[in-house]
Amino acid sequence: MPMIFGPSYAEMRDPSRIAPKTRKAALAAREANPLDPVNLYNITWKDEYGQVVHQVLPKELTGVAAPIAVISGRRFPTGAHKVGAVYSILLEKQLAGEVTPGEHTVVCPSTGNYGIGGAWVGPRMGYSSLVVLPEEMSAERFERIRRYGAQVIATPGCESNVKEIFDKVWELRRDPKNRILEQFSEFGNYRFHTEVTGNSVADLAKDLAARGVGGGGVAAFVSAMGSAGTIAAGDRLKQLFGTAVVGLEPVQCPTLYDVGFGGHRIEGIGDKHVTWIHNVLNMDWLLCIDDLECLKALQLVQEGTETLVSEGVPAEGAKALVDLFWVSGICNVLGAIKTAKLLGLGPKDLVVTVATDSFDRYPSVLKKLDAEHGKMTRDEAVRRMGIFRNVKTDWALEGTREVRRRWHNQKYFTWVEQQGKTVKELNAQASPDFWRAHQALAAQLDDKLASYPR
Repeated sequence: MPMIFGPSYAEMRDPSRIAPKTRKAALAAREANPLDPVNLYNITWKDEYGQVVHQVLPKELTGVAAPIAVISGRRFPTGAHKVGAVYSILLEKQLAGEVTPGEHTVVCPSTGNYGIGGAWVGPRMGYSSLVVLPEEMSAERFERIRRYGAQVIATPGCESNVKEIFDKVWELRRDPKNRILEQFSEFGNYRFHTEVTGNSVADLAKDLAARGVGGGGVAAFVSAMGSAGTIAAGDRLKQLFGTAVVGLEPVQCPTLYDVGFGGHRIEGIGDKHVTWIHNVLNMDWLLCIDDLECLKALQLVQEGTETLVSEGVPAEGAKALVDLFWVSGICNVLGAIKTAKLLGLGPKDLVVTVATDSFDRYPSVLKKLDAEHGKMTRDEAVRRMGIFRNVKTDWALEGTREVRRRWHNQKYFTWVEQQGKTVKELNAQASPDFWRAHQALAAQLDDKLASYPR
């Protein structure tokens, strides 16, 4: 079976580089035939007009002077940006000759959207896909994985039970037909976000400035860490603008904050370990967000449009929030508000964060919230406005030199003790040159891809 290739890194960053015939076919297939492999060319943050899909949050909701822009992954194939990380990892493995369609099964360990991305990408590129996912993830996630034609193995636990996923993957490695696409350590994930996400955010900052929003740069980039792929966009933004890179994790499992542990309900965030591809030596702040506040705030923006409007949020802005978020996106928004307050940012200081996916794969979770806490009444909806407007600046840890070193050293326990990395490999990550070299590989991989027919 011939190898199927999609876009290069440069084409994902700027889809106007794609051959016009292919781009037209991809845009047509996005709605008409979402399982057509040509949709690989829809792996981009930009719409058909070359604009980054985003929403600037109403200040009447955030309560801060700094503009907060949320880039949205809902227009990616599968409706979530994780498909870009899966594609980039598989693309790189094809170029390296490590995988062959029709011969190998791609295994995607995940706590959610990465697995859904693997379920979609693998068959589109000629592979069988197997997803390893915690059993307590939303029912909609399991349904979507199977709909895309993948098999799934459910491991014990919830979002924070990444160790159990790793254990199952070690078993699967014994089968020579399996090829592991492991988002936590594969640098294709890092490159997708430094090259594609980071540069797309930079383009958005310039477009917003032309419309009078922000000052043309990015004051802070805020992201929760799952695989720590998305937060890698901050590496590129810091190089371009001196951007502050702010990571988020749950109060219920503060792994980086104080080597904490526990379960939580912010699906999309893995924890109890520091991922191999996370450039923690470049992170300026670590903030913790409460998972129950995220769920309650999600229900407010999803079901409480009338309340938002009655409390001063413009009707157009309130309606634009419906279906835009899942709980990890709300976590990012609360983290962005906390960042603006903590750093004292003003009207020219653009803060950017991410809605990795949208609400369509999670209705069952809000039903569970109703069962636990009762239906959201009008009075309760008004109280929940305070989740946004009264964000506190507690649970904040600055990434000083000493703190960053501790974050770096925490990688040892997962990656050296459990996953076969060496101390020499870990120490190599202490140099900024290590990360710049990985960024530079994107252009080299694009040159190699140019020699293949597409």
